[in-house]
Amino acid sequence: MPFDPMVAANNHTPIPGQREKAARLNQHALGYGSLAEAEWRAMGIADPDLLTMRRYRLNRIRAELSHHDYAGVLLYDPVNIRYATDSTNMQVWVAHNPTRYCFVPTDGPVILFDYHGCDHLSDHSKVVDEVRPAISFMYFVSGNMVPERIKRWARDIIDVVTEHGAGNCRIAVDRLDPAAADELARFGISVHGGDEIMERARLIKSPDELLCMRRAIVACQQAMGEMESALRPGISENELWAELHRGNIARGGEWIETRLLASGPRTNPWFQECSSRVIDAGDLVAFDTDLIGPYGYCADISRTWLCGSGKPTNEQRDLYAIAVNQVAVNTEILRPGISLSELGALAIDLPEDCRQNRYSCLYHGVGLADEYPAVFYQDDRTEDWGDDVLEAGMVLCVESYVGRSGGDEGVKLEQQVLITETGHELLSDYPLDARLSGIS
Repeated sequence: MPFDPMVAANNHTPIPGQREKAARLNQHALGYGSLAEAEWRAMGIADPDLLTMRRYRLNRIRAELSHHDYAGVLLYDPVNIRYATDSTNMQVWVAHNPTRYCFVPTDGPVILFDYHGCDHLSDHSKVVDEVRPAISFMYFVSGNMVPERIKRWARDIIDVVTEHGAGNCRIAVDRLDPAAADELARFGISVHGGDEIMERARLIKSPDELLCMRRAIVACQQAMGEMESALRPGISENELWAELHRGNIARGGEWIETRLLASGPRTNPWFQECSSRVIDAGDLVAFDTDLIGPYGYCADISRTWLCGSGKPTNEQRDLYAIAVNQVAVNTEILRPGISLSELGALAIDLPEDCRQNRYSCLYHGVGLADEYPAVFYQDDRTEDWGDDVLEAGMVLCVESYVGRSGGDEGVKLEQQVLITETGHELLSDYPLDARLSGIS
């Protein structure tokens, strides 16, 4: 077999002790370091039982697979692989280079097909039963041999389903090239969408997951504090945004999914990406963290600050008050048992001159990333939007963007909220801007 840089070749003999050494020094084995640990202790957040959490998440997946009568699920999305195995490997890179995948059977061993030389990256998890070399058929490594690579890849998947499917040839898949799905179908493997399986599994967080999320939020908010301390007239948006990245990485966080920070006139309309613009005194600075922090959990928090030492304008205060009120009212109605359609109907709307610039949703789920469900403004709902009911253990983000049509500035706020047995709990508690809210 010719050497394949994405696959461990048959004649590559492991050096004795090398895997054990690498596993012992894996980031997950080393932990998050003194800075993050001290902050978590100061906040009184207990250590999560990670093995219990991993087994809970695996059982959630298998319950969904059983409910839909699937033999298993084939996962390519690195966030889904993280949920199933709690192992990571070049997460952003493998999101667009399909060189790592995992098969979770309804009943049987979890098999991770990993990048060349990466067997040690899952040894800490205790829920991965076997690691095999991945076979990538993307054009980057395959060139004009993509069809041949797909055939070789398919043999592995067919063997796994045949061995562990107990005669069931129906599998779910979260991401897959159509030609690969066709090749599996040629051998009787029926391929079905896996998004529902994984989104439903990830929906209800266990107590240990919530401890991980609380720790990720603390790390995020500490980094936000460092970012706010760095905010001064003359700093660029990019320089300010880099403070959030630095604080996240220093605490063992992983990446930030967007570049949503804007200042002054770039705050209206929303969805400007962070730029080289220099921030002036008196500018509003609005941002959305979209941060994947420690343990892979998302801290999705938005704030708007006033740059400099001066007082806000009346318009800045008015916009801020509308956003604060919208988030507060729309948070207060959250409770288990309420439907998504009821939430959309009860949620407070924006003034007429702010509706054109409204945010894309009122609420969305959050876990290892933004997740199901999403709740939209009544004006944006169509007949093909689904409905559901909130349950204890779900976590939602409450969104608001307020900017007048044709206006100069806008305000972005967002809170992360846990649905409890009796109502809700605010998980994000970074202070609002005192001057904009009229506190000082």
